[in-house]
Amino acid sequence: MAKGKGQKVNRKQLADVFGVSLPTIDAWLRAGCPFDQRGGSGKEWIFDTADVVRWREQRASDEAGGADVQDETALKKRKLSAEVRVAELDLMQKMGMVAPLDQVERVLTRTLAEVQSNLRGSLVTRLAAQLVGETDERKFKKIALAEIDVILESLASIDVTDEEAGAVDDEETDDDA
Repeated sequence: MAKGKGQKVNRKQLADVFGVSLPTIDAWLRAGCPFDQRGGSGKEWIFDTADVVRWREQRASDEAGGADVQDETALKKRKLSAEVRVAELDLMQKMGMVAPLDQVERVLTRTLAEVQSNLRGSLVTRLAAQLVGETDERKFKKIALAEIDVILESLASIDVTDEEAGAVDDEETDDDA
């Protein structure tokens, strides 16, 4: 890229020339915008407008052509971040804090099947026998809530993580197919 031949301007002037904000100029600098003099310690940033125009045109061309304009440092940070997330997930899995999706699905399926069986079967049968002819609303509610509590206690005592029970469910599913 040829250097120079444009106006020499500071950050504010560069922002005015391109019609952008100062934070945009700062973002351009992080992305590799060329400059003639680095700012700081009482010195202003100095830019050559022709160099900045050529740099912006090259970036636009790269982006239009599908080229990845991320700098190497940003890519390394993303890779490191992804590796850290994978390591954390592996650790959480080893500690039993997360489970594979198929295992969660199996447990949830067993649990919901048990809930359905208890609600549609046991609850209805027991309630029907106890509530025939009952007209007192308070007694009706008391009996219904007591039966619901019995079902909830039985559901709480089920070991849905029992691998053998899960295997039986899987075999039953295979037979149905």
